[in-house]
Amino acid sequence: MVELMSEDFPITWDLVEEHVTEGATVGRPHIADALIALGVVTTRSEAFDRILTARSPYWVSHYAPHPAHAVALIRAAGGVPVFAHPSAFNRGAVVGGAVIDEMIDAGLLGLEVEHRDNPEGARGELRTIARENGLLVTGSSDYHGSGKPNLLGENVTTRETLEAIAGLATGTPLG
Repeated sequence: MVELMSEDFPITWDLVEEHVTEGATVGRPHIADALIALGVVTTRSEAFDRILTARSPYWVSHYAPHPAHAVALIRAAGGVPVFAHPSAFNRGAVVGGAVIDEMIDAGLLGLEVEHRDNPEGARGELRTIARENGLLVTGSSDYHGSGKPNLLGENVTTRETLEAIAGLATGTPLG
């Protein structure tokens, strides 16, 4: 992406790396920060909306397993798969009902319903899917630092759901 953007903006990989803290994985937020430093955009949100979106000519796709296969892998590892912001239409393509059904069949255990990118109408539909399939309902602020509008704790997961997730996990605990 940086290479493609460099044809239109004075961005370099070295500049992007200046915005990565030690031990962090380089991602689009770091590219956004470099674009801000260059004065190309004024906020991370603007960078994501204009330049870093999947609809941009700078987009480079990456490999991702089929969602149902990912769910199966998480379950096999003892994890608790929860589908994050499944109705985030503004982010680009979202999976349809058939793929969600495949994920449920593969062992999906929850849906992230309470999230700023899930429109209110879609949240109701997601709650219905969760109720009909015995899935946990979670929330998330999706907070990744001060460069985006997401507020820490703006959407939360209930204590009961968190305890259920911990109880369902069978993998090796961290620590």
